[in-house]
Amino acid sequence: MSKWDELLHQGREAMETGDFATAVKTFRQATEEFPDSAEAFFLLGDAQEEKGEIAAAIRSYEAGLERDDTDVDGLYALGDLYFEAAKVQAALATYGRILEVDERQADAWISIGLVHFHQEEIEQAVEAYRKALALEPDSIFALNSMGDACYAQGENEKAREYYRRALELDPEDGQAHFNLAEMYYDTGELEAAEREVREALRIDPDLTYAYLTLGNLLIDSERMREAMECFEQFLLRERSPGAEEIREEVALLVEGIKAQL
Repeated sequence: MSKWDELLHQGREAMETGDFATAVKTFRQATEEFPDSAEAFFLLGDAQEEKGEIAAAIRSYEAGLERDDTDVDGLYALGDLYFEAAKVQAALATYGRILEVDERQADAWISIGLVHFHQEEIEQAVEAYRKALALEPDSIFALNSMGDACYAQGENEKAREYYRRALELDPEDGQAHFNLAEMYYDTGELEAAEREVREALRIDPDLTYAYLTLGNLLIDSERMREAMECFEQFLLRERSPGAEEIREEVALLVEGIKAQL
């Protein structure tokens, strides 16, 4: 086994077992021994992201793309990291670079739309999603995203149509069920909301924010113990750095429910 293969094996094994500190150390060694390898820097960035070191991960992906600026997967990863770090313009520019490499990358348009959506620039988001759907009419990701944008504009029926189109293509798409649940909850259709959110969690138990929606539904129907269990599942499963504030709020809510039981 070559030195490169040995480092790759050790690093990936560490990633699979959740030993991200060892993975970072191993892939950093790979970048030192193979400094011209874009892949080594991408692997290091991936390990750093898993370890919660977002700024370091960004630097590693930037270094990797200096060595291969046409690597589409690397560009997506860097764009997503910029987005997570609230570096909006850098994220948009990076997704734009993907389209310069391959103009038929529908997911790049979706990512651009998501950035605009989270900036509450809904019209720009809709335009980006339209471009994505023009390239891939059956993109479930694009259909769900367009549904979210329509709902944000108050066009509930259009939103429902997009979510249902996504489910026609894939009845096991947990995100579409969750999107419908959120809409039903907001419009007061609580039975439909509970049905859809439970289906979403059946399909994808790691759809963390669905536990919050289900927990809130259960509180509304005064099923407090079940609600507490949902919130505890959220706290157990949602570990992203950007969720710290909501985790603190949910933890306080759990303590409040426990005090009532």
